Amino acid sequence: MAHGVAPFDHFNQGLALALREQWPAMVKDFRHWCHNQNPKPGEVWQWVGAGGHRIFNLLTQESAESGKGGNPGRAKLEHVNHALKVLRRVADNEGVASLALPRLATGVGGLEWGPVKELIESHFSDAAYPVLLYHEYHKGVHASERLPATSR
Repeated sequence: MAHGVAPFDHFNQGLALALREQWPAMVKDFRHWCHNQNPKPGEVWQWVGAGGHRIFNLLTQESAESGKGGNPGRAKLEHVNHALKVLRRVADNEGVASLALPRLATGVGGLEWGPVKELIESHFSDAAYPVLLYHEYHKGVHASERLPATSR
């Protein structure tokens, strides 16, 4: 699974909040990583929890206005593009069996879905593993579509 966040994000809304509730250790580890690495938008941080749950945190948004506190900044297509490029490389190198992506950067990040979906398709349409796009997040319920298998 992958989702979009900002550097030093508090995971207070939407899918990030649900992930924080399910895996609080991930958020603790993310904060530790941020304080040690001072990441920039466009980077990817991977977390693997007990039981092998793997979550890719794509830094699609700007840091909070006040630096390390407050609400995350807006997302930018260039950050989404770079994070997706990194995600593809890591997913391929580590042999993921499948990948689930939400409507990255379109909630709190404020981007329109059309251009984001085009970026996802351009990076993953030829992936050797299934890529599922989740259109809406409702706790415990999901609606998804699979990217077309053009050359799988």
